[in-house]
Amino acid sequence: MAAQEKNLADLFLDTLKDIYYAEKQILKALPKMAKAAQSPELKKAFEAHRDETEGHVERLAEVFELIGKAPRGKTCDAILGIIEEGRAIIEEFEGSPALDAGLVAAAQAVEHYEMARYGTLKAWAKELGHKDAVSLLDQTLSEETKTDKLLSQLGISSTNKMAA
Repeated sequence: MAAQEKNLADLFLDTLKDIYYAEKQILKALPKMAKAAQSPELKKAFEAHRDETEGHVERLAEVFELIGKAPRGKTCDAILGIIEEGRAIIEEFEGSPALDAGLVAAAQAVEHYEMARYGTLKAWAKELGHKDAVSLLDQTLSEETKTDKLLSQLGISSTNKMAA
């Protein structure tokens, strides 16, 4: 019996599982990053993003529901690697003036991964006719973009100067 050919709906579901897993891992990493941050502004940004990320997980569960699937993650090696790089920065730069700049860079790597995933999922949801999913994914994409801009501002206005 020949294997059934995979289509965009299969790819959409597979990628949805990937980002669902990634968001759950990010939820675990953000408190560690907040604890490690030296700047009160950076700590606050990580704490606020953790709360926001809980909303991302809830929205993803809604998207799963909209397509008639149970919310389930699939191991995302990419996010595990990015999070591991963040852990290494915390260990290697602990107590140094460069720690916060490294944390900002690590957090932006996470944001850029998420922005790529949400942008792709939004385009695929549109192609597949999942209008409600498009709206949910766009809302999260907007929040991830806003967080990335905030991190850039923190880097430029303070953490990079402290590291230099």
